[in-house]
This record gives sequence, C-alpha cells and structure tokens, in this order.
Amino acid sequence: QVQLVESGGGLVQPGGSLTLSCVASGSVFSIYVMGWYRQVPGKQREVVATITPRGGRTNYADSATGRFTISRDNAKNTVYLQMNNLKPEDTAVYYCYARNQGNLHYWGQGTRVAVSS
Repeated sequence: QVQLVESGGGLVQPGGSLTLSCVASGSVFSIYVMGWYRQVPGKQREVVATITPRGGRTNYADSATGRFTISRDNAKNTVYLQMNNLKPEDTAVYYCYARNQGNLHYWGQGTRVAVSS
C-alpha cells in the first residue's frame, strides 16, 4: 500500500505561482511513476505531469508545458509541482498519483487550486 498526502493548494491571482507537494508513505520502494492530475466538476480527471522517481524522467500535458515543473526529492519521498503563470483555466482539484511496479494505482485526497482576481 502507498499513501499520498498533498498540500500547497490555495487561491492565487492570474499570473501568480503555487507549489504543490505530495508526500508518499508506505511501500514507496515499489513506486514506478508519480504524477499530478487535476479535475474540474463535470469533466474527467486529466494528467498534468508525471515523473519516475528513480530516473527523473518527466512528461507534461500540453497545458502544463512551459509553465509547470514536476520534481522529486527521493530522500523525503516527496514530489512537487511548481506552477507558474497560473491562468483561471488552471482552477481545479489537483490529485497526486502513484503507480507501483505491480500496476496498482494510488491517489491522494486532492488539494484545491483556484486562480481568480
């Protein structure tokens, strides 16, 4: 089992920045990939960015490319999402995600990000 706890959401003005954090616990040694997804009411959850904890390989959604940066601190079992130049359309609940080598999926409880003036 893997437990994920997010933090760092909040209200920010357009053009502002936020950093989300996700701390993993439990069977962290089995994690193959971690990432961030987001969801707005009435829409499907969509991937924002992913990272492989061991190799640091990253992937970004087109909407995140150039504005968001995913990173990890393996010593702290933590993944971060640095979000810059935030736009109103980035408003969503952001979920931390992990998949282990057995292809089991884990989700955090979500953290809300609101971009508004």
